[in-house]
Amino acid sequence: MARRLAPVLMVQGATSGAGKSLLVTALARWFARRGLRVAPFKAQNMSNHARVAAGGEMGSAQYLQARAAGAVPEVRMNPVLLKPEADTRSQVVVLGRYDPGLSRTPWTQRKPRLWPVVRESLRALREEYELIVAEGAGSPAEVNLRAGDIVNMAVAREAGAAVLLVADIDRGGAFAHLWGTWSLLAPEERALVCGFVLNKFRGDAGLLAPAPDLLERWTGVPTLGVLPYLRHRLPDEDAPLLGHAASAEGPRVAIVAYPYASNLDEFWPLAELARVELVREPAALADADLVVLPGSKHVAASAEWLESSGTAAALRERAAAGRPLLGVCGGLQLLGRTVRDPEGVEGAAEGLGLLELETTMDPQKTVRRTRARFAALEGFWAPLAGLEVAGYEIHHGNSRAGGATREAMPGGLAFARGNVLGVYLHGVFEDPAVQRALFGRAAAGLEAEFERLADALEEHLDMKRIEALAFGERTPAKAAGTAPEEPPEGPRLVLYLGGARAGKSAARPG
Repeated sequence: MARRLAPVLMVQGATSGAGKSLLVTALARWFARRGLRVAPFKAQNMSNHARVAAGGEMGSAQYLQARAAGAVPEVRMNPVLLKPEADTRSQVVVLGRYDPGLSRTPWTQRKPRLWPVVRESLRALREEYELIVAEGAGSPAEVNLRAGDIVNMAVAREAGAAVLLVADIDRGGAFAHLWGTWSLLAPEERALVCGFVLNKFRGDAGLLAPAPDLLERWTGVPTLGVLPYLRHRLPDEDAPLLGHAASAEGPRVAIVAYPYASNLDEFWPLAELARVELVREPAALADADLVVLPGSKHVAASAEWLESSGTAAALRERAAAGRPLLGVCGGLQLLGRTVRDPEGVEGAAEGLGLLELETTMDPQKTVRRTRARFAALEGFWAPLAGLEVAGYEIHHGNSRAGGATREAMPGGLAFARGNVLGVYLHGVFEDPAVQRALFGRAAAGLEAEFERLADALEEHLDMKRIEALAFGERTPAKAAGTAPEEPPEGPRLVLYLGGARAGKSAARPG
């Protein structure tokens, strides 16, 4: 007898940034606290924010969604991860491992190799869980990308998913986004769209009428709720710190947002513990109590930007004054003297010279979870001495110290010189012991935020109806109306496909 596969509830967006990831996170927690075994799924994600999970690397958003679902994060939940290295080039990670061959393959030729991986990952998860909450990418109506789709309607059709289409009403044009997206779908794809969700609403909900009713008359698809603009402390994939519920007190922490900065989501606790911001101007570093150089997906490009922007000079001046400076992973490499790349992994670079380090890039990528203990440290970093912390490594290359720079963790995981500290370990600020040592208190953590998001769904969406839709209790879509208010027949849309983000699901084809 064939094994019954779990149903799939899928969240797709009318645009990038509509709030898909946050809605999937909230849905995962809502269904999990109903007692269901829930897993998230995103076939292909484009992000330089990654975590180490069972099997290797996965997108940070899906890692967070798994945490919200109470599931063990694993790479099948995000079988394809694209990590941009340039405007037309991405590193391709398949089932947690970097695939050099696919990374060199043109985007238009990848689907035959990637779709079987996506389909098998989804099938396996459906066998092991009771519900899959899946996420699309960008918009399903990017007609220029439809042939290569492995993340939006291709997944929905494969699973017979119940699709919720979400729009960001804060940016304006939400009803046009929803109707236009629905209109550009094929008839069999429209049949899978079961509900619309308006997200990020601020204002008087009474002013929305009669638009939701008209939209249902035209499409047969009901609007299942209006979510307010939710301020939260969860890391966000596209803007990990900006726009969150940040602290108005505490030390000022400046995180340098150079090109291809990665894993910015690991600094989410700082939004509660400090006055934190992403900075791109050297002048913004002047009054910071702590400056952080985050990870970088392309260290050579980031090094060039630091010099050309004047930020390198500001950082050297800061270090000379004995003020605290931290580099994480790629940021550690940037603090050193040189980055050698004999095998052409990313490119060689000259660093800031604030730590006496020589880094050699290695084609073999280090991806692992790690525990390590800090050695004795000086100045700002002295409270960390002796602390054992847990984190994760995702990097090419290894560093060696000389001169006055010494190891701050065994095995070349961290280096220090005075108030300048570099660590290969991501996630240090997520450790409550580190938070208390440096800021005097610990952040509240993620669980309370997961619960608050699920409560918001309960209050603002028709969750009984969404639950019924998820488990296959669907009624046929109403026929489109013929009222005078119905959109006219004939050419009705002008679709602009230009710009730097012509479909995030394509991950900058290249």
